[in-house]
Amino acid sequence: MQYEIRRAKFEKGFSLAEAMMATVILGFAAAGLVVPFTSGAAARAYGDRQTLAAALAADLLEQIIATPYAQVVGAWNGYSEPAGQLVMDFDTGRRYSGPAYAPFSRGATAAYVYVAPQDGAAAPNFIRVTVTISHNDKPMASITRLISR
Repeated sequence: MQYEIRRAKFEKGFSLAEAMMATVILGFAAAGLVVPFTSGAAARAYGDRQTLAAALAADLLEQIIATPYAQVVGAWNGYSEPAGQLVMDFDTGRRYSGPAYAPFSRGATAAYVYVAPQDGAAAPNFIRVTVTISHNDKPMASITRLISR
């Protein structure tokens, strides 16, 4: 038995090459739709880290402000906490825990500031305190404040 394959003059359907081209075009279109979602998720994660860094900086600054004026420079100038070792409660020594806090480190500087009418002989009336937060050793947030007597 012999079979003959006959094609109609105007046969309907797609050839393999046409189907492959359609798949490639559809793939590029889908990739173009996915990119904004992934970059949006990355921007949100960065914003979350910035918010957490600002909260950690404010927390340390509040602790420094609670220190008596005469002890601020001696206690806090050059203070640092390595990544993953951030202190939550300075009275008990309890630390922040969890993976969100692990890449953060923070430090503080405190220096006496003399204002224009003051000379170097008088006791300074202000201390400039700067708290810096880093995420994976890259600066993320910094807060500077003057503390007065």
